[in-house]
Formats: sequence, structure tokens, C-alpha cells
Amino acid sequence: MEGDAGGPAAARAGRRRAGGVVLGSRPAYSVRLPAPPRPEPPAGPAERTVPWLRVAAAYSWRLILVGFVVYGVFSVLGSFQLIAVALFLALVVTSVLRPPTDLLARLLPRPLSVAVALVGSLLLLLALLALVGSSVASESAQLEGEFRGGVHRIEEWLQQPPFRLGPGALSALQHQVAHYVSTHRASLLSSAVDELGRVVELVTGGALALFASVFFLHSGEHLWSWVRDRLLPSGARPVWDRAGRAAWRTFAGYTRGIIIVAATNAVLVGVGLLVLRVPLALPLTLLEFFAAFVPLVGSPVALGVATIVALAGRGPLTAVGVLVLIVVIGQVEGHVLHPLVMSWAVRLHPLVVAVSVIAGSIVAGVIGAVVAVPLVSVVWAVLNVLRAMPP
Repeated sequence: MEGDAGGPAAARAGRRRAGGVVLGSRPAYSVRLPAPPRPEPPAGPAERTVPWLRVAAAYSWRLILVGFVVYGVFSVLGSFQLIAVALFLALVVTSVLRPPTDLLARLLPRPLSVAVALVGSLLLLLALLALVGSSVASESAQLEGEFRGGVHRIEEWLQQPPFRLGPGALSALQHQVAHYVSTHRASLLSSAVDELGRVVELVTGGALALFASVFFLHSGEHLWSWVRDRLLPSGARPVWDRAGRAAWRTFAGYTRGIIIVAATNAVLVGVGLLVLRVPLALPLTLLEFFAAFVPLVGSPVALGVATIVALAGRGPLTAVGVLVLIVVIGQVEGHVLHPLVMSWAVRLHPLVVAVSVIAGSIVAGVIGAVVAVPLVSVVWAVLNVLRAMPP
């Protein structure tokens, strides 16, 4: 009993220490001291710069990288310019002939509908060129006399104020031109041979464009599906498919719209030239149609040629009438045709169009001027589609 009585007391006494604190008990309160501040590392050169400069530097190296990629793409396309131009023409032909081909495919087999659309369009183009050639041949005798009289009228006009050219100025210019031709005959012949090589390249590119357009019209959807499924990873296929379809819709809409605008301009110019009785009205109308494919530049250049022909063939009053026609058609094209026809296909600011045409002409001449606007339109449409996609 004593052991039992003394046991608890001894245990309680063992748990006590000096100061009356029981082991294992919590104090009445506790204080947590804050951790000492860590010394910050010294700021590097990037942290010492202002924020806007860091953002500009981050964008700059990315833009430089994109510029190198774009330059490399254009360098490759420049090395294979003939193939690139031929494929571009094939895409243009496909965008124009795809609706009638699909319409004919409801009644005929697909290969036969493709053949009918291509052969019919070629026959129409050849008939138009034959009509232009026959009109020029039938008017050649009359045009020769009119142009001689027109050149004489231009000489008299240049001798009057404000030009006041001497009577022998134009004859001296003609002698200089003849002397230059006789002196540089060999170089001119070599240039003509080079142009024959260009003609061969043109025929080759046309044949390749026709060959590619046959497959694009017949099975363009299957070709795109093969490229998407075989060359792209599975995760990127939906994005690329949506971007590719948006690019094709924009390209086809732009091509059809510019053809409508060019045809309307050509009809207006043809009616105006016939009313003014300008010589070579039909060839000038056809020139206006093809020149309208270069936005903002082609139509005024074609009408400038028509003004010179009107001045030589009909006199200054008719030339002034053609100049008025240039102003009227420019206003109709800029304020009616382009907003009405092209707004559903592509929406680009006129400044963007002008800069694109000039940049394309600097890079690749006339071909670059023709390709620049549809290329910028396609890129802009693809960016809009990718920006609208959810992450």
C-alpha cells in the first residue's frame, strides 16, 4: 500500500523541475519572431532598364526572326519563280472555274465537267484575242494615216506655249533614236533573244498552270485532305484546316471580285472610247481589263495609253475627254465597285493596298504587284481566324 501510495506522489514529483514547471505543458502564450529579411540580389542590366524598352527589345528580336523567315521564304520562291507563278495562275483559274465546274458536275461526270470548263474558257479567250487581232488588222490602213496626222498635230502643239519646242526638236530626237538603234544593234538583238527565252518560259509556265488547274478542279479537296493528314501532326490538323479554308475563301473571293471589277471597268471604258470614237477601242478595252488586276495603278496606266492614242488619232479635245473618263471611272471604282464587290471578300485599307502594290513591285516587278494584294489579304484572313479561335 505504501508503495502504491508513494508511487503517484513520486511520479508527480519527478515530473516537476526547478521553477515549478511541469514537463510537457504549454506556456500561457508564445511569441513568433519575424524572419530576418533576406538580402535582395543585385539588379542586372535588364532590371535596370525602363519597362517599355524591355518590351520593345522582346518584340524586336521576335520581329527580326520573323523577318528572316519571310526573307528565306521569298528567296526560295524567287529561285523557283516559274513554278510559283504557275501555281498561282492555277489557283486563279481554279477559283474562277470552280463554280461552273461544280454546276456541270451535277449533270456530267466530274472529269468531263472539268474538261468542258477548261476547254470552254480557253476557246472564249482565243476568240476574244482573235476578235482584237481582226479589228486591228481591219483598221490598220486607216490608223496609219490618222497617226501620221496626229503626230504632226502633236508637233505643232509642242511648238506653242508653254513648251515652245523648236521645229527641229522632234526630228532631231528621231535621228538620235535611229542612231542609237543602228549603233547598239548587237545588244538589241541579244535582248530580243533573251526575250525569246522569256517567251519559252511563259509557255512552260502556262502549260504547268493548266496541268495543275486540272487536278485542283478535279480533286482539290482530296489534295488538301492528304496534305493535312499526312504532313501535319494530329494536334495541329484542326488549326491548319481552319486556317487553310479561310485562306482559300479569301483568295477565291478576292479573285472573283477583282474579275467583276475589271470587267465592269472594261465595259465602261469600251463604251466611253466608242462614244469618243477613239481608234483601237477594242484593244484598249482589253488592255483595261487586264490592267485592272493591279489595284490602284493598272487602270490609270491603261487609260493613260488610251489618252495618248486619242491625242494622236483624234486630237486634244478627244484626249481631254479620255482624261475626264479616267477621273469618272476612278471614282466609280474606288467609291462604288470596290466597297460593293470586294467588301464581302476582303477588307483592307487603301493605304495598305497601295503599300502592298509598291512593295510587291519592288520585290518582283509586275508579278509582285499582282500577287501582293491577294497575299496580304490571305495572311490577314488567316490571322483573324487564328485570333478568333479559343485557346
